[in-house]
Amino acid sequence: MDTDCTREELRTPALPAGTRLLHIGPHKTGTTAVQGALFAAKEEMARHGVDFPAHSRHPIEAVLAACARPAMMGDTVPTEKHWQRLLDQVAATGRRTSVISSEFFADAEDGATIARIVEQLGGDRVHVLVTLRPLARIMPSQWQQYVQNGLRLGYEPWLEHMLRRAPYDRPTPSFWRRHRHDRLVERWVGATGPDRVTVVVVDDRDRDALMRTFEALLGLPGGLLQPVPETANRSLTLAETEMLRNLNKEFRGNALPEELYSRLVRHGAIAHMKNACSPTPQDVKIRTPQWALEAAAGIGAETAARIGSLGVRILGDPESLSRVPASGGQPGEPRLAPEVAAQALFGMLTTVAATNGTDKGRTVHRTSSKELVKVLGHRCLKRLRLR
Repeated sequence: MDTDCTREELRTPALPAGTRLLHIGPHKTGTTAVQGALFAAKEEMARHGVDFPAHSRHPIEAVLAACARPAMMGDTVPTEKHWQRLLDQVAATGRRTSVISSEFFADAEDGATIARIVEQLGGDRVHVLVTLRPLARIMPSQWQQYVQNGLRLGYEPWLEHMLRRAPYDRPTPSFWRRHRHDRLVERWVGATGPDRVTVVVVDDRDRDALMRTFEALLGLPGGLLQPVPETANRSLTLAETEMLRNLNKEFRGNALPEELYSRLVRHGAIAHMKNACSPTPQDVKIRTPQWALEAAAGIGAETAARIGSLGVRILGDPESLSRVPASGGQPGEPRLAPEVAAQALFGMLTTVAATNGTDKGRTVHRTSSKELVKVLGHRCLKRLRLR
């Protein structure tokens, strides 16, 4: 594939005025950083004729509703009202250029749904932007994200299911819907045509390049979009993920309510731990075995060839999708630092404390441990609902 004409980040012409740039991800391709930068620069962008029509960094409920996808475990159920609210915000931008970003658009799996989304967002004014990274980079990050949503399967068994066990859709069917990138691009080309799709292959060696590409496409001054540290969606270390995975086993084993998991675990323990603790050089990273790296590179080569034949504009180096990275040697023993465990526990306790109220009933020593866990879970959930 001739890549000379694809490396255009710094000389990419701006899209026509009035374009509605729709960034569909997929997951783990720099979406959180982009959304944080766009939201932080919302007022400044407006002064340059570009609107960010959303009241939050990431209107996840609206997009899940549009794609007919369920919420994350225990989160707010998305409804058509969420989607209509976003559509109203987009319509309010009038003929101005606007940008909408959500990796969950990649979860739309049929042509009719995608065509409806494109039509409702502006029809021929919509230009789709897809950001891609090599699968080898995505797999460990996506696995730990699935664990944050309740997955109990270890990394290597999960890789076996995704890469070696047909039909490759258990236990996380969304993985290949999102990350068979050639099929993802093809689905959206079916709704817009190839001339209104741009694919950006993200260069992990140049973290600023993606921001500069967005600026170029939107006709914004260089340097306007800057990463916002508070929105950095850092991945968990191997020890953190394994701690959470074992907690998921206990949670599922005791049949606790999913809303409790959302409030106390994902938005309590995990969120506080990620914000309060940064990984250190001593932390063991999630290591992908060599066989999986090679399998991912093979799929990446097929993906790059297929995308290249679709007639879409490609920015970046598509050959990077098929390179086999170094495996990184044997991993050490994952050990969770005491302060990290303490921050996770503190995050959960502060969530409980914020619910207020007290309950009286049977004393603890007269209750079995399994029943105690269930009672505690339901009481915490009751308080959260009363909040």
